[in-house]
Amino acid sequence: MEDAVVLLSGGMDSVVSLALARCTAIPQVALTFNYGQQAADNEVFAAQRICSYYNIKHEIIDLPWLGRIDTSSLQSRREIPQLEVTDLDKDDRIKDTGTAVWVPNRNGVFLNIAACYAESINAAYIIAGFNKEEAETFPDNSEHFVDSINRALFFSTKSHVNVLAPTLNLRKIEIAAAGFRLGIPWKYLWSCYEGGKKMCGRCESCQRLRRAVREAEIDAPILFER
Repeated sequence: MEDAVVLLSGGMDSVVSLALARCTAIPQVALTFNYGQQAADNEVFAAQRICSYYNIKHEIIDLPWLGRIDTSSLQSRREIPQLEVTDLDKDDRIKDTGTAVWVPNRNGVFLNIAACYAESINAAYIIAGFNKEEAETFPDNSEHFVDSINRALFFSTKSHVNVLAPTLNLRKIEIAAAGFRLGIPWKYLWSCYEGGKKMCGRCESCQRLRRAVREAEIDAPILFER
């Protein structure tokens, strides 16, 4: 099996992608990015514990310049949109939320930095936690985006590093079911946009996690503030 670099935010998608990737690749290092997001400390702490669980090296990448591009409620003190679970099926509501939390070219930046790491350690793959459900709102979660990035990396890396997204064609309920099957450490996850003591339970990310776990009928030790 070939070596891999993992993008690890500490959320369900990235953790399940890591767990799935271990069947076909050897994760050597996981990268967690601090770009000024409200949940940065929580994500780093979650990723550290997950890397310890899987015995993988962990690196924190600070991107203060990206944090200064203050266009997203994730990176500022502006209020992060709160939703009811029923809002997840309302296109207009989700479009508005997606616009509020959008960080320009975030995944493009992350993948290109990961490609530098991958080539430097002769890793063939970058593992990313994209998914079909959020691709409907965020185009940089889509299959087309991954295909395009891989075409670019063919030219920008001598070793032709490839992005693999094991959950790319899965919806959240399917990702949750896979996580349960693979025995991921649910208690370590942080899937919230906010940076409180517990996951808020009301942002889009929390609501998608809450719905997926409920509909997959999983008994996962996840604690929400409300």
